[in-house]
Amino acid sequence: MHEDLAAALAVVRRDLSATCAVQPIVREEVDFDGDPLVMLYEADGSGVGVSVPAGVGPAEQVAELAEQVRDWAVEALAALLLPATWPECPDHPLGHPLGARVVGSVAVWSCPRSGRVVAPVGALAEVAGG
Repeated sequence: MHEDLAAALAVVRRDLSATCAVQPIVREEVDFDGDPLVMLYEADGSGVGVSVPAGVGPAEQVAELAEQVRDWAVEALAALLLPATWPECPDHPLGHPLGARVVGSVAVWSCPRSGRVVAPVGALAEVAGG
């Protein structure tokens, strides 16, 4: 796996492992251009490819990958008829998932309504009491 992708995925998977009811089957692959790609699969075999953009800093890569993994998790949760709000916004329970963005030089999860930063990406367990 490409080093940048592996590093960003490790950060995001800390949150997924600690706070999400679904976990992906992760496989390394390459896209049509031969660039590194990671596929996140559900138990039923459906999956989605995730990648990090080239030419941006580590925080931007983590935030972009966090958004992609969040989208996978929301779909996987919905497929199991579970509340599809990962990571759940603590300010609006069952209302919407948090969004990932960069503040300063840190990728963070924040409320898309208020903009309030909830936690750095990779540290959700600390604010969720885990």
